[in-house]
Amino acid sequence: MSESAELRAALVETAARLDAAGYSPGTSGNISVRHGDTIIVSPTGARLGALDPDALSIVDLDGRHLEGPKPTKESLFHAAVYRARPEDRAVVHLHSPYASALSCLDGLDPENALPAYTPYFIMRVGDLPVVPYFPPGDEGLAAAIGTVAQAHRSMMLSNHGSLVSGRSLDAAASAAEEIEETARLHFVIGDRAAKLLSADQVAELRRRYP
Repeated sequence: MSESAELRAALVETAARLDAAGYSPGTSGNISVRHGDTIIVSPTGARLGALDPDALSIVDLDGRHLEGPKPTKESLFHAAVYRARPEDRAVVHLHSPYASALSCLDGLDPENALPAYTPYFIMRVGDLPVVPYFPPGDEGLAAAIGTVAQAHRSMMLSNHGSLVSGRSLDAAASAAEEIEETARLHFVIGDRAAKLLSADQVAELRRRYP
């Protein structure tokens, strides 16, 4: 099997897993992998649980459509992430329920939308900065994401959902799942006093899992 075929198969399998978990209702969310100087990305209007490895879109690193069906309108911000993080090989954007709800809250810390509840969040996600609201597919959104991506793999898009990149497809998907589960935990805890990880504990995790 060629590298392209392997990447397509992995993308479809990962997208189906995320959809089965309820993380991409309807035709929301999109996913991509980098293949050389091109990006293999889910098409516009596609359900993540029903992707076809032979019917994926190909765009270049500027987000221009090269082959296959019309790409998601958010391929521009996938391309912006890859330009900002050339070592990364996958991008996962979800409209998962709790992360989407979190993205709609007023007063989020723009530097980090979630407290340090668990070590796994620090290990897999790190900080979760908030990108200001832009309409989906807007060039301004792609530019804002590209700026944040220079320093962060994970981010929250205001009133929109989560966005994660990774050095592998599994790493990106795992971080996206961790964001959703930590957002769920945030709402379950609610106004109760939470015992958060201390600054020293967070620093130690960052040293061990850079």
